Amino acid sequence: MMDVSLCLRQPFWMVDSTRMRATSNFRWLLSTFILLYLTNQVNSQKKGAPHDLKCVTNNLQAWDCSWKAPSGAGRGSVYEVCIENRPRSCYRLGKTNTKIPTLLPGDHEITINPIHDFGSSISKFILNEKNVSFIPDTPEILNLSADFPTSTLHLTWNDKGSAFPHHSNVIWEIKILRKENVEAIKLLTYNTTLNGQDTVHHWSWTSDMPLECTTHYVGIRYYIDDSHFSGRKEWSDWSPLKNVAWSVDPDSQANVFPQDKVILVGSNITFCCVTQEKVLSAQIGSTQCPLIHLDGENVAIKIYNISVSASSGTNVVFATKESMSGTVIFVGYPPDIPQKLNCETYDLKQIICTWDPGRPTALVGTHNTVYTLFESFSGKYVRFERVEVPMNESYQLSFQMLPNQEIYNFTLKARNPLGQSESTILVNVTEKVCPRTPTSIKVKDINSTAVSLSWHLPGNFANINLLCQIEINKPNIIQELRNVTIKGVENSNYLVVVDKLNPYTMYSFRIRCSSETFWKWSKWSTEKQYLTTEAIPSKGPDTWREWSSDGKNLIIYWKPLPINEANGKILFYNVSCSSDKNTQSLSEIPDPQHKAEIQLDKNDYIISVVAKNSVGSSPPSKIASMEIPNDDLKIEQAVGMGHGILLTWNYDPNMTCDYVIKWCNSSQSKPCLMDWKKVPSDSTQTVIESDQFRPGVRYNFFLYGCRNQGYQLLRSVIGYIEELAPTVAPDFTVEDTSADSILVKWEDIPVEELRGFLRGYLFYFEKGERDTSKMRGLESGRSDVKVKNITDISQKTLRIADLQGKTSYHLVLRAYTNGGMGPEKSMFVVTKENSVGLIIAILIPVAVAVIVGVVTSLLCYRKREWIKETFYPDIPNPENCKALQFQKSVCEGNSALKTLEMNPCTPNNVEVLETRTTVPKIEDTEIISPVAERPEDRSDAEPENHVVVSYCPPVIEEEIPNPGADEAAGTSQVIYIDIQSMYQPQAKPEEEQEPDAMGGAGYKPQMHLPITSAMEEAAADDDLDKTAGYRPQANVNTWNLVSPDSPRSTDSNSEIVSFGSPCSINSRQFLIPPKDEDSPKSNGGGWSFTNFFQNKPND
Repeated sequence: MMDVSLCLRQPFWMVDSTRMRATSNFRWLLSTFILLYLTNQVNSQKKGAPHDLKCVTNNLQAWDCSWKAPSGAGRGSVYEVCIENRPRSCYRLGKTNTKIPTLLPGDHEITINPIHDFGSSISKFILNEKNVSFIPDTPEILNLSADFPTSTLHLTWNDKGSAFPHHSNVIWEIKILRKENVEAIKLLTYNTTLNGQDTVHHWSWTSDMPLECTTHYVGIRYYIDDSHFSGRKEWSDWSPLKNVAWSVDPDSQANVFPQDKVILVGSNITFCCVTQEKVLSAQIGSTQCPLIHLDGENVAIKIYNISVSASSGTNVVFATKESMSGTVIFVGYPPDIPQKLNCETYDLKQIICTWDPGRPTALVGTHNTVYTLFESFSGKYVRFERVEVPMNESYQLSFQMLPNQEIYNFTLKARNPLGQSESTILVNVTEKVCPRTPTSIKVKDINSTAVSLSWHLPGNFANINLLCQIEINKPNIIQELRNVTIKGVENSNYLVVVDKLNPYTMYSFRIRCSSETFWKWSKWSTEKQYLTTEAIPSKGPDTWREWSSDGKNLIIYWKPLPINEANGKILFYNVSCSSDKNTQSLSEIPDPQHKAEIQLDKNDYIISVVAKNSVGSSPPSKIASMEIPNDDLKIEQAVGMGHGILLTWNYDPNMTCDYVIKWCNSSQSKPCLMDWKKVPSDSTQTVIESDQFRPGVRYNFFLYGCRNQGYQLLRSVIGYIEELAPTVAPDFTVEDTSADSILVKWEDIPVEELRGFLRGYLFYFEKGERDTSKMRGLESGRSDVKVKNITDISQKTLRIADLQGKTSYHLVLRAYTNGGMGPEKSMFVVTKENSVGLIIAILIPVAVAVIVGVVTSLLCYRKREWIKETFYPDIPNPENCKALQFQKSVCEGNSALKTLEMNPCTPNNVEVLETRTTVPKIEDTEIISPVAERPEDRSDAEPENHVVVSYCPPVIEEEIPNPGADEAAGTSQVIYIDIQSMYQPQAKPEEEQEPDAMGGAGYKPQMHLPITSAMEEAAADDDLDKTAGYRPQANVNTWNLVSPDSPRSTDSNSEIVSFGSPCSINSRQFLIPPKDEDSPKSNGGGWSFTNFFQNKPND
């Protein structure tokens, strides 16, 4: 802050108080003075002093300082401004601002004194550069122009750098506004430097919206960053706005911008329609877009991340009510950097440069990529323009070679409306030679093993050497490549000699060439086939001999010579047999025949075979007919490996010529010969291979050694190239069966079906019936399947023991080799019955039954009392029963039946007994009350006295008191089964028996007993109320002994009758009359089932 100090001046009209006072008014004057002084001070405070001094600079060369005038100051106020320590430091101003030169760094005192302004004070300010603001002058735009096709604004202005004393950095802010309402859309910065001179700056900006769409405005301001100035630095004011606008054609209906624009894939782009009509819709391709309203009826659309367009472009359409307007855009990529740029020459006349364009640009026609090949040393260039190129085709340009120039520096430039790229290469053409394809190949004979080869190669190669490669092919032989270096010539015809060929061989030749420094081979020429001329056969045929099966003829075999040994077409063979005494020959045996048969004796002969072609005869092949016997010969076995079989033997120095191995199929008839092979005499092994070998076929191999011109059989081997599993199972039969064993026998499998060396048999057996036993999982180790492995292949029988008699067994036999398990053959066999086992099976159950019976009897005897008490307890004798008690009045002096007193009960059914002769059987009837059954006429018809017996069926095991018994027993449990009459029935007159007998068919509720009249009368009144009980059914004499339902007396002569008492069907119990001394003895016989289990003592 500025320090301001105020100074007060004394009033000039003040006088010395000593002159004016008087002694009398001294105090009055002093008071007046004080009052005036205070009034003056108040007026001074109301006027004030200059304040708020501020200084700014526009160019750092002068400071523009201003302050605020004191309050109350008039327009004509004059100020005196003084600057400390400055020449001519004070000057007067009639305004409140002034420009002062730039002050040195540090504090400076400035005094501002209002002159002729009564009551104002002097202001002092401390001014420093740090308190000064640096605000540049407002910039001015010199020019604003528009490039409408590219939507680019071009801006120019002057920085007026000469007004500033130092070099400084300047930051410019450029604001861009759009539409009539001046809407800011962009604020950009631009950096420059002040260099002490006025400089005009140019700046361009491309709008995302076409400039034709709406008016664009531009304003600028700047900020100077001067490192020498320590005060505050501020932005300048904005310059006045400049604008550009599209001139609308009033006659046109609508215009769409931009027109035919080429844009980059993924860009954002704005399209607008300048029109006087209202736009209803807009779309790009088939996609509708929202409208953005601009000035008037103008509208725009914004497309984001636009995709690749078709080759014909993408349509953008705006539709109004009356018409449609639009444009076409092309969306693609800038050219990729050319890849795999390569420059080479085919003929040292032209340089061919090829490249891969890389990523397709998706632009065609006039927007396609233009390539230019520029050579920097010569300054020449060639241009390549192509409307359309397939995707995978390389581009190429031809550049004419310059005389005496070998090194070329090429730059390939690619350019399209979206950008450009380039690629360079430095080439020495003599090292980048790739000749064209050789043509016109010719072959000529030199001899049977050499030819001359010539060809034509376009181009001028006189200054370099060529490296050519010749490919030589023979049928079924690996191709051979030969490289030759030749001097280049101008006429382009070349010749070489190819030697080391085989006579009478068809060769094919082809050629390719390159430079000696080698860059790239040319393409192969077409093949040229040629047959060399014939020569004499270089070797005699491979020969063998066999005696015929009868031993009279010698059959001579030979193999056709291979083409590299025949050296031509074999026309015929000559065969001769010579000995010390005899010579035979067979001439001109035609070529297809490769054997001859000659009848010879047992002498030793030397057989010679010669092959002949058009040029001459081969050296003779000789073999001896003699065969040395070998008594120590064993047949061995061998198995092949892969496609051959290995045979080995020990070295024998006595073998002077060679070894011969012959072989044949073992099933072939003699003489056995399929093929043979000769090996040198110093060999100890060989591998026999043949295309005729087949897996699973047995072959015989014979090794012969040559000694003194004779052959001796050294080894005989049977073998397989590969063993397979047998195709059939052994044929076996059952020779014998017993109760515990089976004897089986089988036959050998034929060699053709065995297909390997037999290693054994597997015999399986298990219990099982036919059509039910399924021997599955034979090798799975099932416990119910027994397996026997027979490894002795000479064994042809097997006895299976420990079997069960009369049991069916399932037998299976299989053979196996190293090649696998053969099929199975099965059979079902039933063993014989075992008689000893049957006897034992019968005796064991019988013995067990006897032992069980004896043990059971012993146990029953020892426990007989317990069994009797448990199952058959003693039944008491009814005669000993005291349960029935009669009244003394009835019993005393009267032997008649007494009334039986029982507990009241409701009877169920009554079983009625009948006499056998005179009385019909009484049917079961319902029990009728005694009162209801007593008719009045009955008493009239039967005037005699009688006793009514009440009866209730007693309950089994009922406790009955017996007061008349001995003192030993108080109560007893009695079961009543049957009773014997203790009274002797009285005979009745016959006339009275008839009605009773006729009436016996029904139930008789009363039983009439002959008793005395005194007793009857005495008991009539007492027993009247007891007649409601049960009464016996009939007269006693009507109960017959022979009744089938009544018990019989044991004494047939006695007249004492035993009768069965009527009883309940449920209870099956009988009334027991009281025992009387005169009553007959019961024999204990009863008809109940329980009588069989009761004891019958006489007591």
